[in-house]
Amino acid sequence: MSPTETFLHENWLNLLALAWFLVCFKGYMYYARKRSYDTPCLASILHMYRKEWMLRMLTREVRIADTTAIANLERGVSFFASTTMLILAGLMTVLGSTQQAIDVVADIPFAHHATRGEWELKILLMISLFVYAFFKFTWSLRQYGFASIMIGSSPVPDEHVNEQQLEAHASRAAKMTSMAANNFNHGLRTYYFSIAVLTWFINPWFFMAMSGVVVFILYRREFKSSTLTTLMMSNGE
Repeated sequence: MSPTETFLHENWLNLLALAWFLVCFKGYMYYARKRSYDTPCLASILHMYRKEWMLRMLTREVRIADTTAIANLERGVSFFASTTMLILAGLMTVLGSTQQAIDVVADIPFAHHATRGEWELKILLMISLFVYAFFKFTWSLRQYGFASIMIGSSPVPDEHVNEQQLEAHASRAAKMTSMAANNFNHGLRTYYFSIAVLTWFINPWFFMAMSGVVVFILYRREFKSSTLTTLMMSNGE
């Protein structure tokens, strides 16, 4: 057999597991984004709340509460961004001590034997996921900063700006905060999927099963949760 055929024959299960994971990861991201435009979900309902928030913000002369709320949201995103850097540092450390990690996992029942090269590729996948999450978190931070600027530039009630302009400004500010929240959400989803990748170190079949479980959990929380039902009731839906 050719080197390519040999590689495919020896690693078909890992390749299948990786392909299934990518389908789950990218597929759910695409599905959630498309469905949010025409189906009630956390993203779409919360955008409506943000629009109401910005409309009410325009009626207040003092916006301290609004800027404080944005700052609180930024702190949450900043925590995850900092944590992601620590995780990346830990993964780089593990990458330099692969053999010790292989020996630890080898004692786990049903653990699939993996070569050093396979382990390093799996760790590189983890690193790639957390790099992706870090970029999402930091972009979310910047967008919340942009939202703060938009709140600061909002007209005050005694300026007598017409309703159309106020509506447009509220829509822009709400969209910016929703964009920041969506990027934060993408980073959180990556954390969920990275937990599934951890099971790949034990067994590829377990990895594929956990990838499906993560998709189910995310779908239930974003489209079918009691939290969503409560938000829709509060919003008069």
